[in-house]
Amino acid sequence: MKFYDFKANKMNGQEVSMSDYKGKVVLVVNTASKCGLTPQFEGLEALYKEYKNQGLEILGFPCNQFANQEKGSNEEIHEFCQLNYGVSFTMFEKIDVNGNNAHPLYKYLKNEAKGLLSKEIKWNFTKFLIDSEGNVVKRYAPTVEPLKIKDDIENLLK
Repeated sequence: MKFYDFKANKMNGQEVSMSDYKGKVVLVVNTASKCGLTPQFEGLEALYKEYKNQGLEILGFPCNQFANQEKGSNEEIHEFCQLNYGVSFTMFEKIDVNGNNAHPLYKYLKNEAKGLLSKEIKWNFTKFLIDSEGNVVKRYAPTVEPLKIKDDIENLLK
């Protein structure tokens, strides 16, 4: 399976195929609204605004597997992201990223780009960068600020 073979549901329930992102550079992020790293939404939105017209897509996947930091409903999460951070990139329905119920896309991403000590996602705001051909290029730790990824994104957009 490749990145483009997966599907996920947007916040409004609409199913989206990752193949819709062919030819784009994609940053996939597991998010949470009540996390110390939540302000990263600001940096993600800034990246998206700066590079969306050059072919960058950011896909946010809320997850409640880390210290119950994403307890809200999909509607509450969507509202929070828009009101507090003006998020305009695509947000998907809440998913699991680890364990037996992990979303198939995340099982794939973790296999393609393992973490430092294990494949598992260690915390909210782990980021995966995918090139315009659907290859997982790099995995970033949760603490890596979105704007620190700028050079990698720019190199892929060239």
